[in-house]
Order: sequence, then C-alpha cells, then structure tokens
Amino acid sequence: MASARSRRATMPVSASEKLVAGSEQQQEGVSMKLASEEQVPLHEEFMYICGAATQVLKCGPWKDLWGNESAPRLLFLVIPGNPGLAGYYQTFIQALYCALNQQYPVWVISHAGHCRVPHGMDMMEETDVKELHDVFGLHGQTQHKLNFLRQNVPKDTKLVIIGHSIGCYIALEMMKQALEQEVLRCVMLFPTIERMAQSPLGKICTPLFCQLRYVLYMPIYLATLLPDRVKHFLVRLLNRQKNTEESSLITTVGLLNVGCIANAMYMASQEMREVVERDSTTIRQHLKKLTFYYGTGDMWCPMQYYEEMKMEFPDGDIRLCEKGISHAFVLESSKEMAVMVADWLQEDLARL
Repeated sequence: MASARSRRATMPVSASEKLVAGSEQQQEGVSMKLASEEQVPLHEEFMYICGAATQVLKCGPWKDLWGNESAPRLLFLVIPGNPGLAGYYQTFIQALYCALNQQYPVWVISHAGHCRVPHGMDMMEETDVKELHDVFGLHGQTQHKLNFLRQNVPKDTKLVIIGHSIGCYIALEMMKQALEQEVLRCVMLFPTIERMAQSPLGKICTPLFCQLRYVLYMPIYLATLLPDRVKHFLVRLLNRQKNTEESSLITTVGLLNVGCIANAMYMASQEMREVVERDSTTIRQHLKKLTFYYGTGDMWCPMQYYEEMKMEFPDGDIRLCEKGISHAFVLESSKEMAVMVADWLQEDLARL
C-alpha cells in the first residue's frame, strides 16, 4: 500500500496570502450577493502528496480543518481538468465562495506535478519511503486526491466534490473506492468520463499525446527557456481577442515549464487510452448524489454522450448548457459557472 503521507513545503511561498475582491451577480431572478466590496481571503499552499509537488488554493479563513471548532463540517473541493493547475480555478472558487455567502471553505487541489513549484522545492520529494507508483498517471492522480483527503480533511466533514473534465472521471473513481468522508453532492462539469479518444478532439489529440509526445518536447523546452516577461507578452498576444480572465493568463505562464507540461501530456496520453467505457455501475449506485452538466458544442464530450446519458439515466440530474459556455469555462466564464453551481446546491444545503 502506498504511503498516504502529505508534507507541506516549509519554505515561504510568495503571495501565499492574497486578498481578492468579489463581485455581485444574479442568475435568472435568483439574487446571490457575491460580496462586491468585501475582500475574500485566498491562501496558497504547496505540499508533497504521495511524494509529488501539489498546489492547493483555499478560499475562506479556514486554512486547517483539523482541531478547528469554528470550521464548518462541509468542504467544497474542486478536482481540475488537464492541465490541472489550481490557478485556473482561482476566480471560480472565489466566486463560488461568495455565492455560498462565505459560509463554507472552497478548495481546489492541483494534480500531482501540475504546478510551478516555488524556489527550493523539487517536483518530487527526496525520500527513502516508497511512494505511490506512477503518481503522475491517471490512476495515480486518483490515489493522490484520496491521500490528500485522508491527510487534510477530518472524517466527519461532508464533501461537495466539483469535477471538471477529466476531474469528473477522477471524482467517480474516488466515490467508487469508498471515501472516508460522506459526499453530499458531486457536480460533474463538462464530464470526460467515456470514449475520449473517439471524441472530435480526441481523434486529433490521441496521436499527438500517445505517439508524438516526445517529438513535442523539444519546441516546448525551447519555449520554457524564454524570459518570463516574454512569456507574459506571448500569452497575452495569443489571447488578445478573447476575454480571458487575468488569473488564467498568469497560470498559463506558470504552465510553461518542462516538468509541468511533461506531466500534463503524460496524463493526457493515459486518458486517451483508459477513458473508454462509461462506468454506469458507479453512476447508478450514486445517481441521487450526482449532477452532470454537458456543453452543446463540447468537442471532448459531444451531444451524443449527453443524449445517451439521458436515455440510460432518465431520473438523473443531467443538464445541458443553454448559455454557450465552453468546455474550458475557467478561461472566461468562471463567475457565471460558480453562480449556477451554487444555485443547484441550495436544496442540499438546506437539508444540512
């Protein structure tokens, strides 16, 4: 059995305490105050989980749930897509925290090795203890999240898991393996839980990730050698026609390092090979706790997948986006998505 150890980085992390202003939004007549003036505490933490560098962003004043009597016994945990850098979800967790009236902690955990580690910290921890085999692979990433929960979340804390893209597959695998904590609700945003290689984008990306991955490393490596100011300029230049959120632009610059990109591409190659059949057994077992949200023009999980899900699970909470939100919603639609998710959860929260 792999070690479930989690050790926080001891070196100081720049900007580990950030104060970020919220905003006020409404959705279809349901008014939810998003604390337009109040500042929201955002804590950034780096730690080793299963021996791999991991970044966690924690929204709310509760940095540690152990031994903190004031901490709510409900945690919202976001499992990212790929690339799984926590920074892409910064705006989303801030908006969700405010939409929940700042009552519950909202955290996002990066995938193992999907982060730009601070100075003095390595991507892998140097230790004699045998850590999880293939922590950067798809199965390893699932165990990575389970180990994080064991080490950082008390058993009596309920969970709302929010998966995005491949994070939905990981969330289902976590539920299948019996979490120590009770899951109140699991929200699946643009779920890539089946036939990824057969999807429109999968047909293009499968040969790139599975056969040509090593060929792509050379131009990527050369790009990582550019000074940060040049990286910032290029990222902004490429996104000049889009309404990309500032936190996503900064995170994209951080993505431009060899270790992070290599880990993301390696994980993607496994996704193309291993995410094939939908796990209908696990979905049926937990159907009452699951909410699925599909996009109308999603090239990773097309409309056909949504229609087949509706047919097989007619009583399930399976929704279709009517707002034109893209699969990578964190780039432009984080606040809108957060308000919708909070609205979906009102009945569950009312029963607490």
